[in-house]
Amino acid sequence: MTEQRGIVHIYATHNNTMLLLTDMTGSETIAKSTGGMETKAQHKEASPYVAMKLAENIANAAREKNIKEIYVKVRGHGGNKSPSAGSGAEAAIRSLTRNGLRIVSIENVTPRPHDGCRKKKKFRGKTKN
Repeated sequence: MTEQRGIVHIYATHNNTMLLLTDMTGSETIAKSTGGMETKAQHKEASPYVAMKLAENIANAAREKNIKEIYVKVRGHGGNKSPSAGSGAEAAIRSLTRNGLRIVSIENVTPRPHDGCRKKKKFRGKTKN
């Protein structure tokens, strides 16, 4: 294998964490790991410890494919929901470097609304007359 680079997509919400390793085009999936694959307790799927274990699985798959350098794309829920990534994102990035992968860049790709959907009634805020 001559390819030395890949992209790790981290989707970290407040309920779950998902990691996806692709080639540089982003079209071919090399490995995927989610919180439910590592733990059976649903309330622990988004924890930093589980995210660390997911990153170890991804790093092992990258090592098998001879990938040494990675680009990281972090995504939160976005839209009209929470714009921040969950607690698993930072732990996953830290674990990827500890497992021998060199991170070239980290990019936040959380979708931002530009006057799109209306928020739920309880989150819209009160208007003052």
